Amino acid sequence: MQVEFYRHSLDDKDVDNVLSVLRSVFLTSGPVGAKFEAKFAAYTGLPHVVALSSCSGAMHLALLALGLRPGDEVITTPMTFIATSTVIMHCGAKPVYVDVEPDTGLLDAAKVAAAVTPRTRGILPVHLYGAMCDMRALAAVAEEHGLFIVEDCAHAIECSRDGVRPGELSAAACYSFYATKNLTCGEGGAIAWHDADKAALSRQLANHGMSKNASGRYHGKYEHWDMVAEGWKYNLDDIRAALLVDQLDRLDGLHARRQEIVARYDAGFAGAPGIVRPRAPGVSAHHLYTLWVDPERRDAILHELKGRGVAVAVNYRAIHTLSFLRDALGHAPGDFPEADRIGRSTITLPLYPKLTDEQIDYVVETVRDVAK
Repeated sequence: MQVEFYRHSLDDKDVDNVLSVLRSVFLTSGPVGAKFEAKFAAYTGLPHVVALSSCSGAMHLALLALGLRPGDEVITTPMTFIATSTVIMHCGAKPVYVDVEPDTGLLDAAKVAAAVTPRTRGILPVHLYGAMCDMRALAAVAEEHGLFIVEDCAHAIECSRDGVRPGELSAAACYSFYATKNLTCGEGGAIAWHDADKAALSRQLANHGMSKNASGRYHGKYEHWDMVAEGWKYNLDDIRAALLVDQLDRLDGLHARRQEIVARYDAGFAGAPGIVRPRAPGVSAHHLYTLWVDPERRDAILHELKGRGVAVAVNYRAIHTLSFLRDALGHAPGDFPEADRIGRSTITLPLYPKLTDEQIDYVVETVRDVAK
């Protein structure tokens, strides 16, 4: 049996929405993107949403809008995708790593306060695999030290923990709509803000720092635009926004199917020798299903699973061990031992709503056989 790593859940309505945009006036940022922003704001409970071309762009703009400058520091995690660190470096600031919890892989909130220095401006936690960090604890540290929080919610739209949803206790929440995400348009992202002025600034910075976007220049009497700030090209076009608008209405149903799949996986791997399942506190978005295996055998297990038709990935190797970040920040693998151990142990299995029960059972059987 062949089990693909991921298949999207787009349907004919989503395709029709794209065709409608292709037959309309606007292909770039326009009314469809605005409709999605309003619907996404209602879903998240966060009032000001700016749709963008990636979560990386969202985090970059959020940090800029909050005034991050060269020489500043932002506390974050080494167990994440590289963009969580590089967006800090794009601002001329320094990512400062804190190790992760040994049983979840999430940023260890109990260790954050010890990493605060006079140069620390903020905290950038990552809700890994779809499970939320301890935002109440992180918010307490941020308040005590006068820091902002920007949440990396690339894995986390549908989750909650301790009665808190993403973005509720932070300045901004940044989301990804990348090809393998629970809500996808291939490439895309968004920032959700509490502050309307910060949202307006990030929207402007996403469009070259111009005073008017294409939609604003098109409607009504022509008015000259100005460049009022140094900006970037991070806006989301209506073509991709069209894939998101109605898909958002199905998100809770798709999440329910992910929960069913995870429950079937968990039951299948219970008591399996050589396999550890990370703890997922609260309600997870179930973006990824990861297992931790013997790090000395991990790569051999990956290759054997691929050979038996089970597509797998590694999310993630600890990023402080990757060449560029290791050299730029002066880290060694042992600096953050829990993240290093998890990064050398991780296997990510297929998890998407279109998986059949037969495929799930085949994955469980194959993984158990190879891992033992």
